[in-house]
Amino acid sequence: MAAKPNIRSLSQEELSSFFTERGEPAFRAKQVHQWLWQKHVRSFDEMSNVAKPLRAFLESHFELLHLNPKTVQKSSDGTVKSALSLHDGKVVESVLIPKGKRMTACISSQVGCSLDCSFCATARLKMARNLMPDEIYDQVVEVGRQAQGHFQTPLTNIVFMGMGEPLLNYKNVISAIERITHPEGLGMSPRRITLSTSGIAKMIWNMGEDGVRFRLALSLHAATDEKRSRLMSINDSNSLDMLSDAVAGFYQATGNRITYEYVLLRDFNDSDDDARALERFCRRVPCRVNLIEYNPIEGGEFKASSSARTNEFIGILERAGVRVSLRRSRGKDIDAACGQLANKP
Repeated sequence: MAAKPNIRSLSQEELSSFFTERGEPAFRAKQVHQWLWQKHVRSFDEMSNVAKPLRAFLESHFELLHLNPKTVQKSSDGTVKSALSLHDGKVVESVLIPKGKRMTACISSQVGCSLDCSFCATARLKMARNLMPDEIYDQVVEVGRQAQGHFQTPLTNIVFMGMGEPLLNYKNVISAIERITHPEGLGMSPRRITLSTSGIAKMIWNMGEDGVRFRLALSLHAATDEKRSRLMSINDSNSLDMLSDAVAGFYQATGNRITYEYVLLRDFNDSDDDARALERFCRRVPCRVNLIEYNPIEGGEFKASSSARTNEFIGILERAGVRVSLRRSRGKDIDAACGQLANKP
C-alpha cells in the first residue's frame, strides 16, 4: 500500500481544492489549516469544529506527522537541549537559549551534515536527509513551548545554527520560514530570524535575488583562504573572494547588515595578523563580527583562545571601527553549545 501523503505538504489553496472537489464548503480548508499550523494539533481527532465523518475521511487519506521529544536536558545556565525523534525514527537536536527576556531557538535544518568543518561535532555525523518544512516548523513550536514552560516567556528569536547546512536544504528552509512568519502561522517577524551558512556563494546570491527579509550570518572562522580551507573544505569551491562578492550582492539586494561568525582557536586563527585580515574582509559591506568561544569536542585538535589573546583580538577590530561582540558559550555542560550538537546523550 502506498504511503499516505503528509497533509502539511499541501498549501491552503491545495486544501481548498481538495475540499471543493469533495463538495465541502470552502471554509473547511481554513479551519483545517488553522488546526495544522496555528493550533499545532497532533491528530485529526483534535479538530473539534470539524465533523467526525470528515475527520475520519482525512485520517484515511492523509498522514499528520509530528515530532516527539526523545530527551530534554537543562543546563546549569538555563539552556535547554532537546533530542527530537522524527516520524522515521531519525533524531535532530534543537536548543533553547534564554537570556533575560530574549528567548532564542537554535534550529536544525538537516539530519546530520554533509560538510566537514574540523571544529564541529555535527560534521562527524553522517548526512541522513533534509528536514521537511513541517519538521523545521515543529522544532520552533516545541522550543516555543519550552520557553513558556520553563521561563513563562514567549520565543523571541530563531537562529538556523543547529545541525546541517541550511543552504543545502534551501527550498524547505525557505518554505518553513514563510510559514513561521505568516500571520496564519507563527507570525514571527523575519527580522528576528537569522540563517547561518558555512558559505555557498551561489545560494547567497539566490537569497538576494529572492529578496529574503531574514538576516544572514556567514560562518567565516578565518580570513585567509589557506587557513579557512584547512578548517572548512567548502572554502575550496567557495573562496573568500567569491563569498565577499556574494555577500555584497546580498546586501545590495536586501539592505540587511551581515554578521560574520568567527570561532577563536588558540594559535591558529587568533593572531594580530588574523585580526587584521578579518578587519580587511569586513570593509566590503556594513557588518558586525560575532567572536565565538571555542567549545571542545571529543577528539578535537583545537583549543580555545586565552582571555588575554581574545581581548587583544577584539581591541584590534574595535580600533579599526569594526562592530564586534564576544558570544559566550551557553549549554556547554550538556553539549548544547556552538559546534557540539551530535546527538550525544
